Amino acid sequence: MRTLKAKNIHLPEDLKQKMLNDPFPEHLGVEILELRPGYSRVGLPVGAHMANIHGIVHGGVIFTLADVALGTASNSRGVPAVAINMNINYLKKGGLGDYLVATGQEENLTRRTGLYRITVENRQGELLAVAHGLVYRQGR
Repeated sequence: MRTLKAKNIHLPEDLKQKMLNDPFPEHLGVEILELRPGYSRVGLPVGAHMANIHGIVHGGVIFTLADVALGTASNSRGVPAVAINMNINYLKKGGLGDYLVATGQEENLTRRTGLYRITVENRQGELLAVAHGLVYRQGR
């Protein structure tokens, strides 16, 4: 089970445990750094096995980290949410051995949908990618 790195988590315990026990991000080594309603920061140490054919961070790794930020931010209100669209723009290459941080921030929330802006940065704070994700909120 993963652990939260941040001390200031404003979520009910059952919801927090669901986020911590998500199998795919856990398998990759994604860490939840900060989590509160409508907002999430997640991090990932980049290993050599995450390289593409050019020896830089695979775009799928960056996209996956952005997707985890979207998923945790959009589910942080306790209403089940699933992504229905996500667009990403890659701005700069990522380096192996680096630590990437994705931040998901709610931009618009309705009864049935939520729109989130996600940024992915490296350890130096350089912007590597910007994404927007749209989620469908179930059971509302």
